[in-house]
Amino acid sequence: MADASLYERLGGYEGIAREKQLLIDFLSSAAGGPMYYTGRDMATSHKGMGIDEDDWARMVGHLSATLEKFQVPEREKGEVLGFIDSTKAEIVEAG
Repeated sequence: MADASLYERLGGYEGIAREKQLLIDFLSSAAGGPMYYTGRDMATSHKGMGIDEDDWARMVGHLSATLEKFQVPEREKGEVLGFIDSTKAEIVEAG
């Protein structure tokens, strides 16, 4: 029997949609919105992924570019980047 597809291993539509919803809930909650994040903490969620400083810098670069593209005002952009930076210690693995 062939290995299951990545789609199937991720839980199919429901699994993928749940991951997207968890990200939305996490960011909304962190930004002071009414959502309640019920997922795992950042350290548990990213453990073993081997995320290093270079990966982190690329992600922050993409995030900054996205905020720029959508013309997010500087104050809000700074707050988003500040919040994201506060999660770095839980996500980046010392290498």
